[in-house]
Amino acid sequence: MGRLTTIKPRIGTLPPRLGPATGEVERNRHRDASLEYRGWYKTARWQKLRMSVLIRDRFTCQMVGCGRIDGNTSRLVADHKTPHRGDERLFWDENNLQCLCKPCHDKLKQREERRQHL
Repeated sequence: MGRLTTIKPRIGTLPPRLGPATGEVERNRHRDASLEYRGWYKTARWQKLRMSVLIRDRFTCQMVGCGRIDGNTSRLVADHKTPHRGDERLFWDENNLQCLCKPCHDKLKQREERRQHL
């Protein structure tokens, strides 16, 4: 009876397809370093504005058809209705912000923005 031989894995030789960062942490670190406005999210001013938006919207997702209420603020996002793309006026405008739950923001809203950006 013949010997079984193993096949060498080829997956390790494929080049990364997402750019210089391979994991989510590295991708975020790269974005933080390359986009100046990302630092605005780390300020006390932003944290205060974010909380005032969540309170104004009563911790309720504003996405049409969702309406999820969540008292755990780590699962809520203060989302920019009109993407600011570095425009300070749009970034800090409370009327341009809405409360979204993470699933709506990370899936539905991001899909909408990608479609508009094409």
